[in-house]
Amino acid sequence: MPIPSEWDLTGKKAIITSDSRGWTPYFAGALAEAGADVAVAGLESSDMAEAVKAVESNGRSAVTIPTDLTDASSVQDMVASAIEGLGGVDILVNNARAEFGKRFELVTEDEWDRYMDFTLKSVFLTCRTVGDHMLKQWGGHIVNIGSGLSQRGLWNSVAACAAQGAIHQITSSLALEWGRQGIRVNGIGAGWVTPEEPSEEDQRELLVRYLPSRRKGHPNDLATLLVYLSSDACDFVTGQTIFIDGGALAHA
Repeated sequence: MPIPSEWDLTGKKAIITSDSRGWTPYFAGALAEAGADVAVAGLESSDMAEAVKAVESNGRSAVTIPTDLTDASSVQDMVASAIEGLGGVDILVNNARAEFGKRFELVTEDEWDRYMDFTLKSVFLTCRTVGDHMLKQWGGHIVNIGSGLSQRGLWNSVAACAAQGAIHQITSSLALEWGRQGIRVNGIGAGWVTPEEPSEEDQRELLVRYLPSRRKGHPNDLATLLVYLSSDACDFVTGQTIFIDGGALAHA
């Protein structure tokens, strides 16, 4: 992906959280291609290893930090390790998210708590911990990878919609709270995105036919915007969630 000179991340240090969706390698690779060194944090079962390969293939330094993103002490240790391993932190990308769909009346309290911890509490913990460092250095970029479900309802997805709505508001409110300390907080609202290559059968899927783009998205569709929002070129952009969804929200 060609990187405009204004989006150059050379010398920047990034932390990205990982999950099992397969998006992390594309995002981490894009940051590295723009010049950033990257720490990847998440469970051992996540796509951390693939993300590190993507960073190193672009000639940048990478570290993996096994982390329980739902535990405050684990997140604190992760951030300290990232700062020590990379020499600082300038960028935080909250990418980790769980997929969960179930009729609301059937959702158990334990399912709700576990989903909210991984998808929402993790954003709170990482923003708070990394933000403490960014406040001291008077600057940084936080990008929360969210979803169009922050703006629209979906059946069997009350928990997901609630979490995404909260992430949207964290993004807006935190941008106001930390803006005068030089910290830019923005979000990317993803539509239906998959790292899998589309097949002819996929093109006949009802969802694909519903989307104005006539295709599902790929993580690379989000990666260029991620680099921009992580760069100093977006100095006048904060508190925004920008939706990349193939036109899905245009139906709302």
